[in-house]
Amino acid sequence: MSRLGPFITLAAGAVLAAGLGVASVTAAPAADTAPTTDTAAAGSPTEAAATPSPSGSPSVSSSASPAPTEAAKIPKADYGGYVKGNGGLIAISVRDGKAVGYFCDGRSEAWFKGGEAGGKAVLKGPGTARLTATLGGGRARGSLSVGGGRWTFTAPAVVRPSGLYRATAQVRGAKLRAGWIRVPRPGGGYDQVGAAFLGQDQVEIPRLDAGRPTTPVTVAGATVLPKDVDGFIEEMQ
Repeated sequence: MSRLGPFITLAAGAVLAAGLGVASVTAAPAADTAPTTDTAAAGSPTEAAATPSPSGSPSVSSSASPAPTEAAKIPKADYGGYVKGNGGLIAISVRDGKAVGYFCDGRSEAWFKGGEAGGKAVLKGPGTARLTATLGGGRARGSLSVGGGRWTFTAPAVVRPSGLYRATAQVRGAKLRAGWIRVPRPGGGYDQVGAAFLGQDQVEIPRLDAGRPTTPVTVAGATVLPKDVDGFIEEMQ
C-alpha cells in the first residue's frame, strides 16, 4: 500500500496540470472576441455625418452662396485730352466713385456728372448730352455726344496745373459760370480752352495763371476764384 503513494501523487498532479491547461485554452478565445474601442467609434454619429475630402480630412458641405463683391472704385484720377474730329478739349476727374467731366471747343461746351465703378465712367450732361469712358492704363478712352454731334477721345492722365477748373458766382442778379480745361503740349507749355456764361449769355473768359491756375480772375466785371476739382466736385453731385 505504501508503494502506491508516489504513483497516486503523480497521477493527481497530472490531472491538475491537465485541468489548468484546458482552462487556459478556453479562456483565450473569450479575450479575443471582446469589442474594441475602434469598432465602437466606427458607429458613432460624428463619423457618420462627416464626409471625407480627397485629402483625407473631413469636409462639411454648405449651400450658402458667397456674398457679391462691389466693383472697385478709382480713388482719384484726372484726365485731359483732345476730342477727335472736333478740335475741342475734354477733361474727366474721378474722386472715390464720383465723376465729373467738361467738354469745350470755344464755341459750345457741356458739363457732365455721374459715377465710376470698375474702370467705367458714365456721365450725363444737359438734355441728351452723354459721356462714357473706360479708365485704365494711364488714360481715358470713350465717346461723348453734345448738341447733335458725337465724337470719340483719348485723354491721358494729367496732374496740376493741367486738368479741370470751374468758377461760379452771382453777378448783378444772374448766375455766372465759367469752366477751363488745360492740357500739356507735347513740346512744352499748355493748351487751354474755356467758356463763361452770365445767365444765358456767353461772355469773354480770361486765361488762367500759368503757374497758379486758382489765382482770382475777372469775368464779366466780377472777380471770381477758379477752383480745381477737389473744390467743386461735391457741389456738382
